[in-house]
This record gives sequence, C-alpha cells and structure tokens, in this order.
Amino acid sequence: MKKLARQTALWGLTILAAQSWLAAADLYFLQMSDPQFGMYTSDRDFTQETANFEFAIATANRLKPAFVVVCGDLVNKPGDAGEIREYLRVAGRLDPAIKLYNVAGNHDVGNEPTAASLAAYRERFGPDYYTFRHGDLAGFVLDSSLIQHPDKAPDEAARQEQWLRRELEEASADGIRWRVVFQHIPWFLENADEPGQYFNIPTEARAKYLALFEKYGVSAVFAGHYHRNASGRTGSLRMVTTGPVGMPLEDATSGLRIVKVSSSSIEDKYYGLGNIPNALSPTPAPAK
Repeated sequence: MKKLARQTALWGLTILAAQSWLAAADLYFLQMSDPQFGMYTSDRDFTQETANFEFAIATANRLKPAFVVVCGDLVNKPGDAGEIREYLRVAGRLDPAIKLYNVAGNHDVGNEPTAASLAAYRERFGPDYYTFRHGDLAGFVLDSSLIQHPDKAPDEAARQEQWLRRELEEASADGIRWRVVFQHIPWFLENADEPGQYFNIPTEARAKYLALFEKYGVSAVFAGHYHRNASGRTGSLRMVTTGPVGMPLEDATSGLRIVKVSSSSIEDKYYGLGNIPNALSPTPAPAK
C-alpha cells in the first residue's frame, strides 16, 4: 500500500508539472513519428501498431492541438497495400478540425527513392514536400530520403532544393515569426559535425542545408527515424529527433511529442503513451 501511495503521489506531481509547462502558448501541435505499420512482426501483421496509433489519434482528438505532424515511416514495407490501408484508416479517425500533415520516410519511398516510388507515395499520401502555415508559424515538410540518397532521382532532389529555397525566401519576406522544418531522417543526432551514418544526413548535404537554414532563420527541425529520442543544436537551430509512436528500439518508449509555440519561444516535451497530459490550453490558432 505504501508503494502504491508513493507511485500515486509521483504520478500526481508528474501531471501537475506537465500542466504547469503547458500553460500559456499561442498554439500547440503534436509531433509523432514512425507508426511504421508492420514493424513489430516483420510485416506478418500490424496489430500492435494499430493499437498504438489508435491511442495516439484518440489522444490528439482529446487534446485538440492546432495540427498533427507524422514524421515518416507511416508503414514498414514500402508499397504494402494492407499496411497503407490500415495507416490511412486510423489516421482518418482524426477530428477533421485538426489538420494532419504526413511526412515521407525511407520505408514509404524506399531507402533510395526513384521516380516510380515517389509517384506511388504521392498517389497514396499526397506530396512528399510542401509548406503549411498556422498563425505565425511556417512549416516546411521535406522528403529527407531524397537528400540522403538522391542518386536514383537526381532531378526530383534538385527540384525539392530549388522549391525549398523559394519557400524560405517567401516566408522571410512575409515576416513569419517561426520557420520550422519537418522531415524523417535527422540532419544530425547530437552534433552538427558528427560522421554520416544510416540515422543522419551525409555531411556534405548536411552542411549545405544547415547553412541555408541559418540564412533564413529556421528555428527548429523535427524528425524521427531513430526510434529513440535525441537532440542537438547548431547556432540558433535546434535539431529534435522524436521517438516512435510505433515500435521503439533499445530502452526507448512509444510516445509522442507536444510542442508549444509562443511569441518568444518554441518548446517541446516527449511523453510516453502512458503519461500524456489530460488537456492543452488555449484554443489553437486557425490555419491560414
């Protein structure tokens, strides 16, 4: 009984701390990553992924954020009709008043995207790179697989880069306060000069894009792919890598990230599926 009382007291303190942190923001959004339907059982079924993602979508409906971003690896097996159908079915339960933004992951377009794999993704999920705006926040969604491995679709990779430069210039000219990038593969996990590997972007491309972000005042990049949480900073840019709503690796937990945006800052916290706050406030700003 004493142990249970201590656990209950700690839980109460956790809830109070979360409620205190969530107070007073211009808008909130949820970032999820790697629902990756089929990963738990190597594509034999997706029962666990369905349970996790249904809970996450129900949580979004309860919290009523301005929007939800799912940062890639929507499915585990590229092009698998059953996994795609199930992801779309569960995602379709999101309250229509809450905008959902999908991000292409390497399990969605392939580790080395081709014109055909990109066309297939776009037919099923929509564009793989695009912008959106909510209040004083501009979101830039990138296809990071095209940046990590452009060789089989070089024209597509070049078009994305040219598009991004134009969109950043436009947001800057419009005086948008917050410029935030969403992608699947992180630029880096902890340090901007860390060696290239599977879980980050190659150093040459990384340096080019980070310089672009610095030029246009990008405040943060939110990504996934790592199936664990990680974070780093270069200059004024924060690199935030979010653990999976699906299957975690090592000692990580399945969960989602709550991000609060105010006139002075963008702050975020990751919550396991079992300890998410019960409410957000105030009412989010409408999309433009």
